[in-house]
Amino acid sequence: MSEIRNPNLEPGAEKRAFLVIALTFVVLIIGQQLFWKPPARPAQQPKTVATETTQPALPATTTTAPVARTAPALQTKQATAEAETVIDNGLYRITLTNRGARVKSWILKQHQDDHGKPLDMVNHRAAEQWGYPLSLFTYDPALRDKLNSAMFVASFTGEKQAPASVTFEFSDGELNVRKSLSFDHSYVVKVETLVEQKGAPITAYPWWPAALGDQETGIQFASSRLDWYTGGRILRRMPHEGFIFKDHISDGNTVTGQFPWAGVVDQYFAAIFLPDDPANVAMVQSHKTIVRNPDEQDEEKRKKDQVSVLGMALGDPQGLTKLRLFVGPKDLSVLQTVHAFLPGAPAGSEPQGPNLEGAIDFGDYFGFIAKPLFLWLKWTHDHWISNWGWAIIVLTLIINAALLPLRFISMRSALKMQKIQPEVKAISRKYEGLKLTDPRQSEKQQEIQALYKREGINQLAGCLPTLLQLPFLVAFYTMLSVANELRHAPWLWVKDLSAHDPLYLLPVVMVGSMFLLQKMTPMAGMDPAQARMMQVMMPIMVGAFSFSFPAGLVLYWATGNLVGILQQYMMNQTRHAREVREHLAKREERKKKK
Repeated sequence: MSEIRNPNLEPGAEKRAFLVIALTFVVLIIGQQLFWKPPARPAQQPKTVATETTQPALPATTTTAPVARTAPALQTKQATAEAETVIDNGLYRITLTNRGARVKSWILKQHQDDHGKPLDMVNHRAAEQWGYPLSLFTYDPALRDKLNSAMFVASFTGEKQAPASVTFEFSDGELNVRKSLSFDHSYVVKVETLVEQKGAPITAYPWWPAALGDQETGIQFASSRLDWYTGGRILRRMPHEGFIFKDHISDGNTVTGQFPWAGVVDQYFAAIFLPDDPANVAMVQSHKTIVRNPDEQDEEKRKKDQVSVLGMALGDPQGLTKLRLFVGPKDLSVLQTVHAFLPGAPAGSEPQGPNLEGAIDFGDYFGFIAKPLFLWLKWTHDHWISNWGWAIIVLTLIINAALLPLRFISMRSALKMQKIQPEVKAISRKYEGLKLTDPRQSEKQQEIQALYKREGINQLAGCLPTLLQLPFLVAFYTMLSVANELRHAPWLWVKDLSAHDPLYLLPVVMVGSMFLLQKMTPMAGMDPAQARMMQVMMPIMVGAFSFSFPAGLVLYWATGNLVGILQQYMMNQTRHAREVREHLAKREERKKKK
């Protein structure tokens, strides 16, 4: 099975982005400093008709007398026709069907899909094959199918505005099922389920079987994860891991423990269970596949070209399950308001556990920068300039202004290094031919260090400003890849700053500005041919990666380059820079005379 993986979007992509950007900066540093050589409203369905029947008494034949015995009456509760129940509030419009008491659609009113329509969180392609949200999961496939196709009796049909509650019940005389849902004005829905067989409760969990509705392309399916909070930390699991696609989530795998929250997440949205009793729940992971391209007719290609769809069921193994279900955007301000229950919390108390903020993965390494950076960017957008692209530019200018003193030191250090390169080369020629293990190598280094000390050169001064920019680049990359607020955010010709530039103009600007900046920056000790190669190859290499980077990240990088060009130009006009150029010109003239 071929699995589409996107280094920009997958969990763990931060590590690869870090390696790409780190490699870029290492080569730059070495080269410059060290190497000197809404859908239509559903039609009103007919109201549910519930039938309660009593099975007829069976005659009992005995050898003594024909006495008729009446068997115990077995009550049944089943609907005779399918009907829909619709719950509406300012955030969503949820359509439920009494067939399986499942969700048919879960439309988020304030969010759009990639086609500009209201976003339905039900992934219908996956749901038709593997099940609809709030189905019931049991380990017995036959019982599972029966539960999710049974004709429940709904407490009401038609449409209601939240706050509202609806209860679905089913009984065939042996199997009794009750599913109750309560809705308010938030993204959270209360869920209570109980399945009994012959009067005894059995294991049946509320289930989100497969995928989220914003997943349409292979890249979007590849961004899905199962996240859960346990033991004071958040565990994140992707469909696959490694370069050889090894399963990371096994279909049907049961995980036990204490789970204040657990759910299915992707790049921008989530469906998360929050159990009332986190200490007594189990989680069942689902990992299915669907055809990436549903229009493909070739059966062999359909078998090979599959994408993973993830799901999760969670509940109390003892029978009665009470939980809340959050279905909505991974918006930081929204997630911070939804708290889980702590294990052992008294019944009826308010949730005091961790909130859902952890569903946003700001990164393992630079999350401590990415989150404050995003909050700063959001404040700039909300209070200063109401466009995310211009807000990124403003932040870039502020960051570069804050780094200006260090950058000035770096530029001055580069000029000093350029000035002493002839002397460094002379020292290198003096010890030419020595092996690396030769003790005289230490004498060479001592002479070079003495030269640096005489000229007041600090080697770290040249590297530090460049290294300080690296965390900001990675943090911007992570932030743009996970913050729902930046999804579909436009700027000039760019319709979505979290996706690549559709016209690729920003990467072109970045490559051109990087080439010009390289050309203007002194490359101390480098052979002219090597310097020219660096000036061309580095922008091309970085540009090749930037074509798939989020447009917001490239905007930040390109803006930083343009600011750097202005700063380098100003530095090159200083008295110190002129003195260095005059010194090198005189030295070159003396060499020609010899």
